[in-house]
Amino acid sequence: MSWNDNVHKDVHSEVHNDVHRPGNLPADSRVFVGRLKELAHLDDELGPVDDELGPGGDRGRLLTLLGVGGVGKTRLALRAAGRASKTYADGVWLVELSALRARDQVPLAVMEALRLADRSTGSVTDALCSWAQDKKLLLVLDSCEHLLPECAALVADLLITAPGVRILATSRERLGLPGEQVLEVEPLPVGAPDSRRPADSETLFAQRATRADSGFVLDERTRRQVGDICRVLDGIPLALELAAARLATHGLAELHALLTDRLRSRFDLLATEERTGEGPPRHWTLRTTIGWSHELCAPLERLLWARLSVFAGTFTTGAATWVCGGGPLDADEVRDLLLRLVQQSVVLRDPVDPDRFRLLDTIREYGADWLRELDEEEAVRLRHRDHYRRFAREACSDWNTSRQVAWCDRVVAEHANLRAAMDCALAEPDSRLALEMAGSVGFLWRHCGMPRDAQIRLDRVLAEEHEPGPDLLLAVWSRGAVAMNQGDLAMVRAWGEQCTDVARELGDPAMIRAAAYVTGGYLALVGRLTEAADALTCDPPPLIGMDWRGAALVMNSLGVVYSHLYRGDHEKAREAARVTRASSVQCGERWARAFVDAILAQLDVARGDTDAARRNCREALAGHRSLHNTLGLAFTLDILAEAEATGGDGRFAARVQGVSQRIWDLLGRAQMDSPQQLDARRTRERTLRARLGDEAYEQAYEEGAAMSYDEGLDHALTGEV
Repeated sequence: MSWNDNVHKDVHSEVHNDVHRPGNLPADSRVFVGRLKELAHLDDELGPVDDELGPGGDRGRLLTLLGVGGVGKTRLALRAAGRASKTYADGVWLVELSALRARDQVPLAVMEALRLADRSTGSVTDALCSWAQDKKLLLVLDSCEHLLPECAALVADLLITAPGVRILATSRERLGLPGEQVLEVEPLPVGAPDSRRPADSETLFAQRATRADSGFVLDERTRRQVGDICRVLDGIPLALELAAARLATHGLAELHALLTDRLRSRFDLLATEERTGEGPPRHWTLRTTIGWSHELCAPLERLLWARLSVFAGTFTTGAATWVCGGGPLDADEVRDLLLRLVQQSVVLRDPVDPDRFRLLDTIREYGADWLRELDEEEAVRLRHRDHYRRFAREACSDWNTSRQVAWCDRVVAEHANLRAAMDCALAEPDSRLALEMAGSVGFLWRHCGMPRDAQIRLDRVLAEEHEPGPDLLLAVWSRGAVAMNQGDLAMVRAWGEQCTDVARELGDPAMIRAAAYVTGGYLALVGRLTEAADALTCDPPPLIGMDWRGAALVMNSLGVVYSHLYRGDHEKAREAARVTRASSVQCGERWARAFVDAILAQLDVARGDTDAARRNCREALAGHRSLHNTLGLAFTLDILAEAEATGGDGRFAARVQGVSQRIWDLLGRAQMDSPQQLDARRTRERTLRARLGDEAYEQAYEEGAAMSYDEGLDHALTGEV
């Protein structure tokens, strides 16, 4: 008799995220074992919505899943949150905190997870609370234990200011706030040897053993040994996965002997010699299982495991080779060793990108402890810093090319590692290295939708005195460009003046022309359009380079286009736009080109060419979307709505207006507080109400506003609901 049929009855598979709701839960089609009682409890606690009392009615709005590392808190939280997604009109959002190193990063991590492209310069927490005050959403804060005070402070502020927000936290310790409800996540049940059905722990072991391609089958012959293993490992999911993965290299009988004899004796030793009251016995069970798995690794596998612990978030094979190779571990061996660690469940492969990997928190902690024991922590962290320093420098030098979108995707994927490397550089006494990194990383963050991170690191570096040079110029230019995005006119002016001074001192004509972007941008923002056009125009036109200076020169041309546009000289604006677009196409960049496409669409609307406006808007939307440029998307959606309102499909225009408002909401400042843009929006609404009638307009508008970020952009690009 085989238990395989029963195993499959005890597991179920779901895709977490409802594509028709906002949110960022990862799609997960993996099997989920057991936890039916806990899920039923969470189903009740996390919904439904009560319009008077917010999500969950009068229930406690902070629920913490508490348990030791590896017990399955995150998987349970994600499964419960996915089941509750239809309850929250503004979505369910996962914030992964394990990669954070500094204590001031929690509010920023939440803002980034929510896709808030906040352009203000005040407190991140204040901006977050202000945005959330009328929202109905579920926030999943995963792995709070190493940042408990910061998590508790932010959650307290959100619970006070945003009555429709609920928090589902996972942690090894309570947050300690009034009204906090706690659900203790226990290990999976272990069964009695004579039970007719496999226990959940045995089911999980069998599922992982099947993935190990070991030929394992859970039946009458193997069930006793599997049950013994599950009991020794206390039913802790991560411990079971680590053990089951070993079936690829050990037979079940050998694995049973190793775990039930040798490992049990180690538990006994811990009970008499090592336990000091710090943490529950199950914590020691997991630590001992990880230690056992570590012992079974070959020496070079153990060394790679330790060195991989310096990565924050995910990493690629190339990064692992560069950072972890050296000494006894030859760089050519890293790839094969990494794949062996994947087979052993020590390293996890990203489900979307097969060349991207990560370590679970508990596994990373063990590796970090081992790295300290080897006295290699500082050396490997410096290699990590230097790798991402080189990465940022290379990205900046190659930014103004057809590889721009690919670089942007890599910058977003490596955000946690860039932040960790930048903080490592800031901790070094040699400020020159930090200056170099801050300039290039700040430039990339500014262009990839992370202006807050750029502002924080650049301000820290530029608070010190530095010798004039190319690195200082890039840092000052990047800081001025960030201030421009944030609409901070005083800072744009100050950094623009300093940028010009540094460029002139260097005496490089290309750098002087690049610096003009900040000074010309300031003049344009305060309405001195003729002066702005003069400052930004280069005579003769410069050659467009591949690096950040080339990007600045393309943006200078873009500033000239805007100056003509805002002065109402549409013919000069169109001609300048064509020249700028040709420069963008020539070098392959998309950032400025997307803005030019939007301006051309705006000019098309002015002359009544709806078809051309629609085509140019969709070109602009595709470009802005590929570079995560929320501000550019918001502006372009307004232009598309205007085109459709004046000469196209009225209902589609109303839906796009709703999509646009959701995107502006993410920015925190509707139409960037521009009176002209706000008036245009109100005029557009009146036009559409007159065409469609109030009821039809409001229905279409709400349809657009209810779409998720990606669904709304898909609709604007295709016209399909």
